[in-house]
Amino acid sequence: MYYNKVEICGVNTSELKVLSDEEKRSLLLRTKDGDEGARQELIYGNLRLVLSIIQRFTGRRENLDDLFQVGCIGLCKAVDNFKVELDVKFSTYAVPMIIGEIRRYLRDNNSIRISRSMRDLAYKALQAREELTREKSSEPTLEDVAARLGEKKEAVVRAMEAIVEPISLYEPVFNDTGGAESVYVIDQISDANSSEEIWLENIVLREAMQDLNEREQKIIRLRYYMNKTQMEIAEEIGISQAQVSRLEKGALNRMRAKI
Repeated sequence: MYYNKVEICGVNTSELKVLSDEEKRSLLLRTKDGDEGARQELIYGNLRLVLSIIQRFTGRRENLDDLFQVGCIGLCKAVDNFKVELDVKFSTYAVPMIIGEIRRYLRDNNSIRISRSMRDLAYKALQAREELTREKSSEPTLEDVAARLGEKKEAVVRAMEAIVEPISLYEPVFNDTGGAESVYVIDQISDANSSEEIWLENIVLREAMQDLNEREQKIIRLRYYMNKTQMEIAEEIGISQAQVSRLEKGALNRMRAKI
């Protein structure tokens, strides 16, 4: 939906200008000398950068216009604080400034209030993970991240889980293109007081799990029978949290089809 939106905050994104490196440098020098016109031209010439960054956050179902405006605030800060004498491209400096501004906005507007110390630890952990990934060219372990921060692994896990966006009970988990009604999260919640229903459900689940490979079965058991988080599972079986999420989703889809 968002990717097809052409006009954002009254700006026609299809007509946004792209500046060359030379043009950027010239405008940055003029901006440093107090040329407000050059500053405005530099900001407008980098709006495509803001547009590309906010696409990373559209999965949170935030209003695109709001994200764009917040991203522009980060861009303005980057323009005002960039030092032309640095041997670095403007975009290299501006990207983390824009991302940081958007993350602060999302953090402060989260519907579930999380303590500032826990939020700060989570974002420090994300930053540490990115740094370690670049240094090692591989996914770091939770111990690596915790050691980099000087924190306990359990504290890092709690902080990372705290910033995961919750889903609605009415979030669709299955849509039949043939026209059948959608299946929602709330439809998957059973009555724990019905022992007969649980007995039958366990039989069906065991049969459905037989179609999964060994790794997928282990992920489902750890996730839904031992109540472990995706990050804890990733640490236990030696893969990334993103891989756990992908394998879990695929396994659930096949189990749902079997059931």
